[in-house]
This record gives sequence, structure tokens and C-alpha cells, in this order.
Amino acid sequence: MKDQNSFSRRLLVKSSVLGFLSASVPNIVYAKNILPALSDKGSSDASPHERYPAIQLTIASEVVGVAHFNLDRLKELVDPRPELAKAVWDWGYGDWESALGAASHVGRKDIVDYLISKGSVPGIFTYAVLGQYETVKAMISSYPGIQKNFGPHGITLLQHAKTGLQTEGVNKSNAQKLVDYLQSLGDADGRQYLNLEETEKEKYLGDYKYGEGKDDGFTIKENMRKLLSLGKLGKSGGTLWRIGENEFTYQGAPSVSVKFLLHNDRVVSLTVNEPGLILTAVKI
Repeated sequence: MKDQNSFSRRLLVKSSVLGFLSASVPNIVYAKNILPALSDKGSSDASPHERYPAIQLTIASEVVGVAHFNLDRLKELVDPRPELAKAVWDWGYGDWESALGAASHVGRKDIVDYLISKGSVPGIFTYAVLGQYETVKAMISSYPGIQKNFGPHGITLLQHAKTGLQTEGVNKSNAQKLVDYLQSLGDADGRQYLNLEETEKEKYLGDYKYGEGKDDGFTIKENMRKLLSLGKLGKSGGTLWRIGENEFTYQGAPSVSVKFLLHNDRVVSLTVNEPGLILTAVKI
């Protein structure tokens, strides 16, 4: 009976402390001081951020960004927190890209292998870059038409397979078989966009404003591939693919169009049309 009463008193004391803490949530300083006394795991100087308990967006963005090219930095981020191997980022207008998708389309097999070892799950685009002919063929047989789907940035399945031909550590014989197979299907390289002559690009280049805020606008410039791109004001962005007369799509996003208005053959504005929003920005 004595032991039982002693146990009950200890339980009451601990319950009272925890109850006090839960009733005093604003007193975060006090909670940080007393909780280590109830745990043998020690304490941390870090404070919860604005999205807590969700992971900060800036971290997810960096993981996906460095997964294109920097294995050392990626390990610094992912080793202590392996769940970041599945990080995903929207580069604009629903251009979702995972860390594994980033490493795949640039042909970084070393980064692909690392991310998979940390819990990332490969899909058809990763298998295509790895030259996995039998796997990709089986997936298409299971879901006919899947070969027409886009990867991140509007990059097609055939383009991923061609990247595999240049990727170190990939079986080139299987990679070539995959490229030949996908080409034989006739629809694995996505939508064919209209050509834009070099002399036509100049009129679209420049800054466009849609509001009074310093960031309320777009910049149209040429990217490294000499293609038009749309980004936030003063920044680089995604590729614009021509789909009509002065009309483009952003990274192949099927629900987004960007149309330029001309007067006397000079561009005066652009209008972004997407579900739920039509936004016009004036060239400055």
C-alpha cells in the first residue's frame, strides 16, 4: 500500500508539472528551462520557426536547388535529417520538382544514388536517366500513355533518357535501347512548340509591372539556352515556350499561358492567364 501511495504521489506531481506547462504555453522561456529536468535528452537553443512543426520552406528550396549539382552541401542538409531527401519545390506556376527529380534530369547519378539511400523513391524519369530499359518499358506497358507526361521544367521522358546516354555510371547499351524504344513510340518527347526566331526575341525582353510594390512585376530575359524566360522582377525564371502568335506557356504548364500585347509592333504589356487569375503587367 505504501509503494502504491508513493507511486500515486509521484504521478500526481509529474502530472501537475506537465499540466502547468500546457496551461502556460506563452511562457516559452520557462518551458525551455524546466523540460530538460523531465528528460535525459538535453536541450536545444533553437526556437520554433513560423511554420513549425512543418519544415521551413527555405530549407526545402535549398535541398532541391543543390540537388542539381552540389553533393557535399546536400549531405550537410540531408544527413542529419534524411526526410529532406524527399523535399519538393514549386519553381513557379506548379513547376514542382523533387530533389531526386533535380538530380535526375541533370544526370547526376552520384546524387541520385545518395538520395535513394536516404529514402527518396525513384519514378519513371529517374529510371529513364539510369537507362533502365526494362523497368521503363514495363511501366509504360502498365500505364499506356504515361510516356507523354512531363517531368520537372517540362522536360520529357525521351529527354531524360537521352541524358542517360551522357551520364557516368549508366549502361550505355541499355540507355540506347531505351532511347530507341521511346522514339519508336512517337509521343515520348512531349508537345512540339513553335519556333521563335532570334530576331523576334528582342521585343519581349525587359521588365513588366503589375502593382506598386517593388517586387510586383516580371522580368523577361534569355536564359543560358538562349530561350525566353519569365521570372520575378529582376530575377531569372522558367522557360517560355511559344504556342501561338505572341503567346507562350510557362515550362509547359498546361493551364498557364502568357500573352504579349503589341502596339505598332512594340510590346506594351503581358497577360498571365491561369485558373482563377488573369494578371496584366505593363512593360516599363
